[in-house]
Amino acid sequence: MSEASLAPVRARHPYLLLLPTALVLGVFFIYPVAVALYRSFFAWDLLTDPQFVGTAHYSRLLAQGAVAGLVSRTLAYSLVVVLGAGSLGLLLAVLLNRPGRLYAFVRGSIFSAYIVSWVAVALLWLWILDPDAGVLSRAATGLGLGRIDWLGDPDLALYSLAGVSVWKITGYAMVIFLAGLQDIPKSVLEAAALDGATAWRRFWHVTWPLLRPTTVFVGTTSLIMSFQAFDIVRVMTQGGPIESTTVFVYAIYEQVFMNLRVGRASALTMVFFVFLLVLTAFQLWLWRRFSGRRTMGGS
Repeated sequence: MSEASLAPVRARHPYLLLLPTALVLGVFFIYPVAVALYRSFFAWDLLTDPQFVGTAHYSRLLAQGAVAGLVSRTLAYSLVVVLGAGSLGLLLAVLLNRPGRLYAFVRGSIFSAYIVSWVAVALLWLWILDPDAGVLSRAATGLGLGRIDWLGDPDLALYSLAGVSVWKITGYAMVIFLAGLQDIPKSVLEAAALDGATAWRRFWHVTWPLLRPTTVFVGTTSLIMSFQAFDIVRVMTQGGPIESTTVFVYAIYEQVFMNLRVGRASALTMVFFVFLLVLTAFQLWLWRRFSGRRTMGGS
């Protein structure tokens, strides 16, 4: 067979290789999004026939201020989780990046929290945060802080859940940062030490710049995990008190399975989808701008 006859077949090879992925995305992503968009224009309670209502669900969500509240709560929760888990994970990785069985045991102990299910973690922290018999509450009382209702106070409940999430996923961030630290050539750090750089200067001017790709990965994956928060809300607060812990995913669940409002839940899903697209675009813009500045600075 001649090269000319093989050319059209070779031109189709990239598309044939992409076909399995395209099918998976079409079945499990594009089709569900399209169905959610279609259902958002109907009022349906899973029992009677759907009724077309147009954009009434979107108008009602905007008029009631539900979207603004969900966005602010979800962003506040995610910000605490990403910054808390990333900072603690980096700190622990730097402290525990040493050989020895003791350090290995501590690393394994910290990481073990990440592999425990969210439900088990939520049940454990329900006991710890109990305002009367909880370990943390008794410690606060012993320090003279008085009785603290960690999950019953609308001003504290969301941040209490975020603290539990930080406790769970810090081990994940630590392991990723450990991999990044161990990938840094020792010769670079030794050269900085020979030049008289202190431990802090070596970290700030050598280690930290080399860890920035790892930091972006940890931040992105932690952000994804924080946006998927459901189990911890369902077990610990059920969205309360006064909807102070109702984040996007739990609000969608609540509309479908508790209120039987499929249309409104679909509208919330589409709003959440657009919110994630905007946030992803903003994150990519920041990263490209930051990378561009680093390139110009280093050239």
